[in-house]
Amino acid sequence: MNTLNIENKEYVVIPRKEYDDLRTKAAGKMASAKKLTLAEGKKKAYKLIDKWAKGK
Repeated sequence: MNTLNIENKEYVVIPRKEYDDLRTKAAGKMASAKKLTLAEGKKKAYKLIDKWAKGK
């Protein structure tokens, strides 16, 4: 791992394999997306449409 300074900002340079491993580990910690039923999705879509329409 190396550090690199560009315009007073410090960056870290790591090998691609380590970067991929870090991304995989971070993705595993994220909560998976909640799947909605058709009725729930429809209800949420109408709420978003109403919110969008009020903003115009």
